[in-house]
Amino acid sequence: MRFRKSLYAIVALTVACSLLTVGLTEWRDSGDEEGPHARGYLERIPVVPAYCIASALGVILLGWNWLGLAEVITSIAGITTDDKTDDLCRSKRLFALPTVSKANELHVALAERMDELTTRTGEYAKQVKDLQLQIQLSQKRTQNTEAIIYSIRDAVIVVDEFDKLLMANEAAGRLFNFDFRQSQHKHLDDLIGTDKTEFADFLSRSKQSKGQATRQEIEFTDGNERKTFDCIVSCVYDHNKKLCRAVAVLHDITREKEISQLKNDFVGHVSHELKTPLASITAYSEMLADGEAADEETRKEFYSVIQNQAKRLNRLIEDILNTSRIESGLIKISKEPISLAILVEEQLQMIKSYAEEKNIKVTRQKPIVFDQVNVDRDMISQVIVNLLSNAVKYTPSGGSVRIETEVDDVESLVRLSVVDTGVGIPEDEIDHVFDKFYRVGANKKQAKGTGLGLNLVKQIVEKLHDGRVFVESQVGVGSTFGFEMPLATGQAAPTV
Repeated sequence: MRFRKSLYAIVALTVACSLLTVGLTEWRDSGDEEGPHARGYLERIPVVPAYCIASALGVILLGWNWLGLAEVITSIAGITTDDKTDDLCRSKRLFALPTVSKANELHVALAERMDELTTRTGEYAKQVKDLQLQIQLSQKRTQNTEAIIYSIRDAVIVVDEFDKLLMANEAAGRLFNFDFRQSQHKHLDDLIGTDKTEFADFLSRSKQSKGQATRQEIEFTDGNERKTFDCIVSCVYDHNKKLCRAVAVLHDITREKEISQLKNDFVGHVSHELKTPLASITAYSEMLADGEAADEETRKEFYSVIQNQAKRLNRLIEDILNTSRIESGLIKISKEPISLAILVEEQLQMIKSYAEEKNIKVTRQKPIVFDQVNVDRDMISQVIVNLLSNAVKYTPSGGSVRIETEVDDVESLVRLSVVDTGVGIPEDEIDHVFDKFYRVGANKKQAKGTGLGLNLVKQIVEKLHDGRVFVESQVGVGSTFGFEMPLATGQAAPTV
């Protein structure tokens, strides 16, 4: 190997020396040929000599580099072909070990980084999936909340801190006359009319009060009807305790207010009705106890007054109790097939004395052969008595009361009508005569009452016997009250 290197060095030096000699000779010759011209061109360098000299220097440098490269290639070839263990180990230590160690380190680092990235990617994917589920649940809750709010019968309005509408239901749209689905982010003052500014003022005051909830009764005019609403406003605050929402719920309490007023009126009427017979009973019993009734005839008169007032008091209490039992569903009924004509005849005998006192003629038509109904005897008897007593009560002296029954075979119904020649009922009050505690204003002076009799008739006929009540009236001419109910089937009842 050393011989080869020496030979290569000798050849390279020989070639370099030859090129250098040729270059110098050319330089010299070129000076002799040109003679004096060469002195004029000192700055001019001949091309061929310069090229030869440069080539010689290049060969020397190239030879030097090639020798170094040959030594490296020879070492590598020796390492790969030598079977000696020490040369192999040395070559591994010199070349292989550093490369493999760095590659292993790089591989391990890359593997660890990939594992870390895979783990993080899995965690991020799980977090994304959890967020997607949370978003879906949040959207579902929002939809459910909106559906609940839209289904509420009370008016619900939600505004932000600037009184801009965020949500409203259909009831609120009807109350304030705006499209609740197309009015979001509009200012509340632009949505409600000038006749409902009381609500806007109350909402603003509630937002400034810093309280949990405020409540107020607000009245609105809807056409000719006046409605009362129980308005509750609740404020919602963020984590900085800054107002971000206000929720208003308006509950229509018009009917409750009317019922409350009716109850108050009823208590007043009942108190008066109870006091009147009680006062009479107390007064006449005290006179009897004081011996003011000296003769037997006077005592009988006092006894009669006390008895009549006690009966009146008993009827009043029975009406109140029966109405309460029917409304609560606690009343017990015992139905049986019976002829309606028999019940009418029995109640006529009870009412005749009262009619004769007022000089009122009571008549009835010939009984119908088959007018059986499946009813509770006592309750339908009370219905007939109430209708007859009302007719006599509101008919002036010299008038008449007529009872008619009719059977509709096509509809399988029996109809009873009580026709009088009384004072009549104004047209605008006819629809209310069967309401509880209601009394016709124009007829209050005509006779006393509590407004329970006709309501009890309606409850017994319609709620307990699947029938229907009706009324026709004309002021100054008279009224017709009655009811109809299904005919009885199966077992026949005796007739009059």
